[in-house]
Amino acid sequence: MPLQVLAPIALDDPAAIVSILNPTGGLVGGDRLAIDVTVGAAAHACLTTPSATKVYRTAGDAAEQTVRLQLAPKARLEWVPDHTIPFAGSALRQRIEAEVAEGATLVLLDAFAAGRVARGEAWRFALLDSTLSIRDARGFILHDRLVLRDGTLGPGLGVAQDRPYVATLAVVTDAAVGGFIDDVAALAADDVDVGAACLARRGALVRCLAANAPALARTLDAVWASARRRVLGLPPLALRKP
Repeated sequence: MPLQVLAPIALDDPAAIVSILNPTGGLVGGDRLAIDVTVGAAAHACLTTPSATKVYRTAGDAAEQTVRLQLAPKARLEWVPDHTIPFAGSALRQRIEAEVAEGATLVLLDAFAAGRVARGEAWRFALLDSTLSIRDARGFILHDRLVLRDGTLGPGLGVAQDRPYVATLAVVTDAAVGGFIDDVAALAADDVDVGAACLARRGALVRCLAANAPALARTLDAVWASARRRVLGLPPLALRKP
């Protein structure tokens, strides 16, 4: 699915807003999805989905989704899909790659549930292999990979703090991000753990662990709103989803 945004569109919001719809009910084993997005110089795009993406269980090959984002100089891109829900027994490989030119700004969200939590399916998928890579002309800005196999979390600190909803939000910008990081720190609550830190260069990274879907949505909406205000100089965007 190639998408190209060549110039700003003057509507209620300066961004060209695109909702990406998978015409099927979700991803099944063996599916191969590729999304290629190019945002032209000085253009502004906001890409989202109408709802969460389901990944069904499989006894065969993993579903695969590859997203490639290309930002020209001074382009702006907000990649803010709803979260992914891998069902028990599902297998998903996802790769998100972004190339951010000089003066461009990227706000990128990637979130998932630990399964159909209300059905007791947390962390029971066969495979979740998710990679996020962001580069510019100087090299990597961020490279992050998560691999969970065989329905177990495996060894390690925290075990998601018993939170079944996990999100990462990256902001790549040449603007200052101190105010944005302060805003994120103030969002911690009983039902959500959230924190932010500066990347080595050009932006900030946010991690969120939420107790339930409403807490995830509330927190990510607030983080995105802060990124729009602090980095893009814009008010929050109400997508009016059902």
